[in-house]
Amino acid sequence: MRERHVPGVARRGLLLASGLACLAPRLSRAQSGRPLRLVVPFTPGGSTDILARALAGPLAASLGQHVVVENRPGAGGSIGAGEVARAEPDGNTLLMGHIGTLAVNPAVYEKLPYDPVKSFAPVAFVARVPNVLVVHAAIGAADFRSFIAQVKAAPGRLSFSSGGNGSAAHITFESLKLEAGLSLLHLPYRGTAPSVTDLIAGQVDATFTGSPAVLPHIRAGRLRALAVSSVRRLPVLPDVPTIAESGYPGFEADQWYGIVAPVGTPPARVERLNALVNRVLGLPEIGQQLAMEGAEPVLSSPEAFGQLIAREIPRWARVVKAGHVKPG
Repeated sequence: MRERHVPGVARRGLLLASGLACLAPRLSRAQSGRPLRLVVPFTPGGSTDILARALAGPLAASLGQHVVVENRPGAGGSIGAGEVARAEPDGNTLLMGHIGTLAVNPAVYEKLPYDPVKSFAPVAFVARVPNVLVVHAAIGAADFRSFIAQVKAAPGRLSFSSGGNGSAAHITFESLKLEAGLSLLHLPYRGTAPSVTDLIAGQVDATFTGSPAVLPHIRAGRLRALAVSSVRRLPVLPDVPTIAESGYPGFEADQWYGIVAPVGTPPARVERLNALVNRVLGLPEIGQQLAMEGAEPVLSSPEAFGQLIAREIPRWARVVKAGHVKPG
């Protein structure tokens, strides 16, 4: 099964469809009595958390089983991911993984409590989320080109925040630094939400993180969007150019998100979860909800998602090495 991107129509305030419960046969009474844990290995408020909570409600209705989102932050997502890797492989404990936990961490940390390929059974691709380069309103740069010029005029003076060393925001900025020959001070935080909070407060100059975490602040005028990391402009930010069209052809550094289970989870359970996640992602209501957050749902097989993880690990290892990225 090949990946299939599902376009969304941006409109806020949508409620989950009341008929979601009939999307799939109910589980047995024994299964439905036990909640499914969807572990988010980061603090609340970041892109991973936002996507997990958007998916949890309709997935619970499809399964006929409670879905509980649990935040287990720390060590760039390694703590939560390790917890899921050690969980009973019965399909009732899942990880909302993403580019950091599943592709970047192996290059950042010498020892991990999990192996992104060997410790997990891929379940479903969930979404691609373009990163948005945003700056504090006090920064004089009105657009991406003037920001680049400002950074080059004062190497090392401007700063950028991230959700931690080796986080998606960190490596995305490292990619930009390599591409454009920039020098900025990196200020890592314990999660995306606090890194954005300090940017709004003017304690940091910029960040380059997933669109769900910054779109509300862009709309409110608290942050200024200068560019996006995707190959196409975002429908929710049509006036914000891509970096590729702003002088750096080929630049692409989107975040991606997907669900994995502990290795050894029964294949039938994996296939069932994959089918239900894909069905939920294909709902117009969910496509619209995620599109409003700047996310693009992706329907995929477990095998295709596993192949993506395997491809991305060496790609980001090169960026981590070139940027001398170390754990905090």
